[in-house]
Amino acid sequence: MPYSPERNPKPLKRPVSWPDLWFNDKALQHVVFKMQLQSLATEAEEKATVETDETLTLDSSRTNLTSLLSDELLLRILSNLPESQRNSNSLVCKRWLTLQGRLVRSVKLLDWDFLQSDRLFSRFPNITDVDVVRACIGSPMNSGILLTHKFVSIHLDSVFAPAGFIREENLLSSDSIDRGLRVLARGCPNLRKLVLIAATETGLSNVAEECPTLQELELHRCTDISLRGISACHNLQILKLIGIVDGFYNSVISDIGLTILAQGCKRLVKLELTGCEGSYDGIKAIGQCCQMLEEFTLCDHRMEGGWISALSFCGNLKTLRLQSCKSIDPSPGQDEHLGSCPTLEELHLQRCQMRDKRSVKALFLVCEAVKEIVFQDCWGLDNDMFSIASTCRYRVPLLCCFSFVARYCFQALTFLRKRMIWMYFRYTTDEKSAVGRRVKSLSLEGCSLLTSEGLQSVILSWKELKSLRVVSCNNIKDSEVAPELSALFSVLKELQWRPDSRALLSSNLAGTGLGKRGSRFFKRA
Repeated sequence: MPYSPERNPKPLKRPVSWPDLWFNDKALQHVVFKMQLQSLATEAEEKATVETDETLTLDSSRTNLTSLLSDELLLRILSNLPESQRNSNSLVCKRWLTLQGRLVRSVKLLDWDFLQSDRLFSRFPNITDVDVVRACIGSPMNSGILLTHKFVSIHLDSVFAPAGFIREENLLSSDSIDRGLRVLARGCPNLRKLVLIAATETGLSNVAEECPTLQELELHRCTDISLRGISACHNLQILKLIGIVDGFYNSVISDIGLTILAQGCKRLVKLELTGCEGSYDGIKAIGQCCQMLEEFTLCDHRMEGGWISALSFCGNLKTLRLQSCKSIDPSPGQDEHLGSCPTLEELHLQRCQMRDKRSVKALFLVCEAVKEIVFQDCWGLDNDMFSIASTCRYRVPLLCCFSFVARYCFQALTFLRKRMIWMYFRYTTDEKSAVGRRVKSLSLEGCSLLTSEGLQSVILSWKELKSLRVVSCNNIKDSEVAPELSALFSVLKELQWRPDSRALLSSNLAGTGLGKRGSRFFKRA
């Protein structure tokens, strides 16, 4: 049949489906509407949750305000924090770890490979104080035995050598130490303090050449030959030499080494010699060459007799310390040959044996100008020894008139009238003394042999005494204090009086039931 556009055929009807039947029913339409609303609400909540998470993520990144600070400003903040927090601060992030390393100035090295691999300088680029003693000693780190000394601490094994705890095989070889010092000197040109052990002349020379600002040096187990290396340390001001430490190591430092360091280190201000040998010549060389020396310390010395008279060559010495000395000077010589230190102000005697009256007398004659005296745990300091502090050197003017010169030369007579020739003589007295009149401060601690009578017989003649400290001197009793001594206490500017530690302990324990030797707690059945 042909097609005719004028004719519109009727559309065919679509068969009825289940959704049509559901939507025609109003109840079903309400259910579907509720489901759509719940679906829309769920989508909105999920979208809001995503937006919230994104917002929180952005906010958490903005809360790290330190990322907005420069390194210089953050360094200033970290530098003002206490020392106890520095280790924990370095664990925050890598940036803080790096910045915290830039604040470190002093390092005690435990691993020698950490130095040779240059990791020390990348981790701590600004260090000025390095101690490598522990890294040079090979000891078992897993050992449960830790031996600590004043100068060094090491872990020990069960093997003991008669020569000492630190044996030759425990130390690194000389070549290894020299290579490490060469690396250290090149990596730390601004080094100011260095602590070494068993260093050689080559290693010390490298440090002296590469570190012109080195000011403080501590050498353990060094020898006379190795001291040649520090002759190039022209700016060295503080030097500490440790030759012999009983039970640990032995090395010899004699007059040869003392002369070498005196000629090379002329700007020394402080010098400490521990376990060193020597004599009059070595101390004389130090006094003549090191004219800026102000503080001199001798610890457990092995000096020969007569060294104390060489102290008179130290023209600028202000402080003299003697520590753990078994003998001050075994043979000081005649009194008229001792000389004196006119600029000396402080004399410290710590844990020294003072049983030789001759050496103690020589010490106080040399230190006649001292103004402050400190005795701490000195053995043998009884009344007789303490009275030697009154040993004096009087200066008596004597006008020499030569009659034959005056008779024939008027000018010579005029010259003699303007000039006075001084004659010196020494003697010991219990009355006013030159030493006593100059002492302004006295400290006594742990001097158990000194009594109240011996104390007041000396200090009552010290008219310029301004400070007194008496601690743990058990033979000095409060009940034995004379009225003159009590009057002196009232005019002192500084007074610390705790002589009898046992009486002080008993007064503190009164009423507690302690200190009764168990009589209160242990009774016979």
